[in-house]
Amino acid sequence: MKHFDETATREPLAFTRLVPALRAAFAAEAHVPPRHVHNIETAGADKGTVLIMPAWSDAGFLGIKTINVFPGNSARGLPGLHATYVLYDAHTGVPLAMMDGNELTARRTAAASALGASFLARTDARRLLVLGTGRIARLLPAAHASVRPIDEVRVWNHRPEGAEALAAQWRGEGFNAQATTDLEAAVRMADIVSCATLATTPLVRGEWLAPGSHLDLIGSFTPDMREADARCFEGARTFIDTAEALQKAGELLDAIAAGTLRADAVQGTLAALCRGERSGRTGSEERTVFKAVGSALEDLTAATLVWQHAGSPSA
Repeated sequence: MKHFDETATREPLAFTRLVPALRAAFAAEAHVPPRHVHNIETAGADKGTVLIMPAWSDAGFLGIKTINVFPGNSARGLPGLHATYVLYDAHTGVPLAMMDGNELTARRTAAASALGASFLARTDARRLLVLGTGRIARLLPAAHASVRPIDEVRVWNHRPEGAEALAAQWRGEGFNAQATTDLEAAVRMADIVSCATLATTPLVRGEWLAPGSHLDLIGSFTPDMREADARCFEGARTFIDTAEALQKAGELLDAIAAGTLRADAVQGTLAALCRGERSGRTGSEERTVFKAVGSALEDLTAATLVWQHAGSPSA
């Protein structure tokens, strides 16, 4: 079994390659069972969550990702998410590779965010606001710049020093980036608002969102997590990555309970967009929302790219 560390996992996953690969994967067929979710509680420690996410395809690959999410890690100076990924031969069950699950998760999540925006953000969207400073948030300008003409980036975080540091990092990468402490003003000015946090109380309010804006919600993935309030969905066309989001996303559950969104009014999934079964943005003044909880199909797609880039034989 081969081992791909963080660098080896990252190298094949440029967004100009990964975003089109995800689009092709969502348009095709694959087997993606519902994820297994377990709450972890141990004496004297913060609560955590473990997710187990399998997927396989007719291309001959089977992958299983395990993610450990511990939001309390931020107080310890540790990432809140740790993941591992194992790729197998789907015909024999033979293990092929162990990959860096953190890098795989971050890059495929940012790529899925950009894929959603490629259908739903205005074609001239150039002002991106990022909420969060974690591993996924750091990748969002590069991901969105692969599908939209992003030339202005703002970042907000509940720890302002973290936002300042990330903005400086982005400037070093060539982006026109600044940190902000005025979240409302930043949301009102943004063409794309992308949230990549582990928030449990809403950060973005619907009345702040400008006509024609696109709200991208990719951080929360359980009913107890939420990054936007119920009014964000009022008057907007809402899309989801997979049908599982309707059971797992706290924002959607809140909006449905508040009556600002009906489950049957959700416009479609990424697969429906990629297959041309649903139209994306239909006008420059339309507000759109993309809510993602993550899909094991994205992990499998990214892991297959890594495996193939290494010159490994197909399964």
